[in-house]
Amino acid sequence: MKRTALLALLLLAGCHRGMPPAEFHADGKPARLSDWHMVEARDGKLELNAGVVPYNLNTPLFTDYVHKLRTIWMPRGMAAKYDAKNTFDFPVGTVVTKTFYYPRAADGKFGDVARTLDYSGDFTGQDLNLASVHLVETRLLVRRKEGWTPFVYVWNPQQTQATLVRTGDVQALTLVDAQDRREDFNYVVPDEGQCVNCHEADMIGRSILPIGPKARNLNREYDYGNGRENQLEHLVAMGYLMDLPRLADVPKAADWRDPSASLDARARTWLDVNCAMCHNPHGEASVTGFSLGPDVPEDHHLGICKSPEAAGPATGGRLFDIVPGKPDESIIMNRIGSTRPGTMMPEIGRSTVDREGEALIRAWILSLKGNCDIVH
Repeated sequence: MKRTALLALLLLAGCHRGMPPAEFHADGKPARLSDWHMVEARDGKLELNAGVVPYNLNTPLFTDYVHKLRTIWMPRGMAAKYDAKNTFDFPVGTVVTKTFYYPRAADGKFGDVARTLDYSGDFTGQDLNLASVHLVETRLLVRRKEGWTPFVYVWNPQQTQATLVRTGDVQALTLVDAQDRREDFNYVVPDEGQCVNCHEADMIGRSILPIGPKARNLNREYDYGNGRENQLEHLVAMGYLMDLPRLADVPKAADWRDPSASLDARARTWLDVNCAMCHNPHGEASVTGFSLGPDVPEDHHLGICKSPEAAGPATGGRLFDIVPGKPDESIIMNRIGSTRPGTMMPEIGRSTVDREGEALIRAWILSLKGNCDIVH
């Protein structure tokens, strides 16, 4: 038996270090994160239960430089169906979690958090040491019979328990970078009604879906603590994924920070992850005619030389969504570089500007060829 398959059987066989088995709640609103027994703070560490599989994305969504521990769990005998383009078809009982946390700043002051893009030492298939991080919230998407249901749990100052919030939360934090430069900001935890803004699968039905668990985002290796393995193959070994084709036939999104990837691939992936959840033919921004998915051709559908439908003051006086070679004349730069309500994009999910992402899109627009004086 392969080592991965043996490990999968062991993980599914029991609970982790005395933690009760992971539990799917088919209805109701459990008051505590620990009621699910997916991820729990125990003995100064954030632990995953048996069968709760961590995963990462090739390019993650930007959220105020926060780090994210993503996991997935399914009842025994259940598996998701592979899809080459869309979110996998997950069975009833699936629980997807995302824990938002920051590395603590060097001064150790509570509320001072490190501004860093280096996630490599956070969680590698082992436990997350709570002495070195500041837990903020854990969000769940739970696949119930009627569809996906969101839950938002906020961690207490003692970092021992997370409780359900219905109306969101605001935490005053300070980002501290490697040069000890400080940026005060308000980290905003969404209320449960706001989850639909990003996770809405279609405007008419108002149904929601997970965003990250797509083939192109998951097709990468992960350090599970006993060696690196492709995440999709690991899910198959766990019994959580069926119908996976050869990895050579699976799409793979670029890592937006990988200098070996093309500028176009990195920028398009960043736009897909940060914008396409709304800017697609079925999303909340479908009326704009401005789509940012990975397969949209580089023409007016992608916003190139396209006039906005109804952006108003958010245009900043600019005429086109994207002007090839001219980022300062492109509306998109005004929106991703703003934190002003009504102007910034995405509309929710951040209180700071993704400076590195902004620089990437600027470089990409500079590389585009064309003339909007000719093409309208």
